[in-house]
Amino acid sequence: MRKIGFVIPWYGDKIPGGAEAELRGIAKHLQTSGMELEILTTCVREFSSDWSVNFYKEGPAEEGGLKVIRFPVRKRDTTAFDEINLKFIKGIPVTPEEEQTFMREMVNSPKLYEYIEANKDDYALFVHIPYMFGTAYYGIQVAPEKSVLIPCLHEEAYAHISLYKDVFSKLAGMIYLSRPEMELANSLYDLSGVKQAVLGAGVDSDFEPDPDRFREKFKLNDPFILYAGRKDTGKNVDVLIRYFREFRRRNPSISALKLVLIGGGKIDIPSDIASEVIDLGFVDREDKYDACAASLCLCQPSTHESFSIVIMESWLCERPVLVHEGCDVTTAFAKESNSGLYFNDFYDFEGAVKFFIDNPDKADTMGRTGRQYVLERFTWDVIKDKFTKFFKEASHDED
Repeated sequence: MRKIGFVIPWYGDKIPGGAEAELRGIAKHLQTSGMELEILTTCVREFSSDWSVNFYKEGPAEEGGLKVIRFPVRKRDTTAFDEINLKFIKGIPVTPEEEQTFMREMVNSPKLYEYIEANKDDYALFVHIPYMFGTAYYGIQVAPEKSVLIPCLHEEAYAHISLYKDVFSKLAGMIYLSRPEMELANSLYDLSGVKQAVLGAGVDSDFEPDPDRFREKFKLNDPFILYAGRKDTGKNVDVLIRYFREFRRRNPSISALKLVLIGGGKIDIPSDIASEVIDLGFVDREDKYDACAASLCLCQPSTHESFSIVIMESWLCERPVLVHEGCDVTTAFAKESNSGLYFNDFYDFEGAVKFFIDNPDKADTMGRTGRQYVLERFTWDVIKDKFTKFFKEASHDED
């Protein structure tokens, strides 16, 4: 089989982001199993950087054991982009002309697209991730018959951009992380001629969490709800803090319960519960898994997830999860695994937390079934075999 080119807007061995982490994982495990591959990306440092600035040197490099080829980005009209992006964020209708401007003025690299055109015969497939950036939109159009998309799609205004409809209908393949993601994609785009499969995402399972180690290191012996991820309103962390505050007010007999936050970003914490919300910021891998194992449950309040690695990590640590019913993906995982509860309002949240507190044996059982669920579906050995099979079938390139 000829080599695979993974196309992503930015790449680094340690930069944050769910799509970035998924690409790193699958690329490294596929390479270990003998597949030849390259990362084709821009010279932009990461998502939060200026998309007009070439931080990295153009050309081939090696990073984390993978071959990376970087291409310069062109200058953008940031003001025009920001004005239209604000409309998407606020739910204001966007015209077809504004859609064109939005795509043109986001992160883009004409040299990357020229490279794909000039070298497409050397590759079995170009695998684009995620869906919404210029590298996917324009890159797919260069070689649609050789393009596979891992969209990392969820319900949001960007998913309804009409420009995607024609482009995505010509793909060779589409890979989804969950069944609800596939259902959403097919409700938005005509994918009748596209090879599609729900393959999931890979999750590291080579660790042994120690809850006592976490409690001793951070001097935390009280029960706690854990949130792991970026701390901002887009992830509904403000809702979680508000619900936790109300829970403590309504349940004074459970005064020992804490809320532990790990991950980057900042969020306002009311002064009256400041001592009960413990923000540890970034922690290392061992501390994260130990925190999961020590928790009452992990809460994932986000309504915009296409997979959610932290849910799988909590289950691998044998702890149940609490998710927002407004997210079809995480709710489907909770129901399918029978290893989590879900909430739509404060009273659902309160009832779920009290259930975990009052029924520790049942909570432990949910954690164990969650672990089995992940081991059967999302370990890297399982995932890399699924991806390898899909790529061979999509490319018709068995050599």
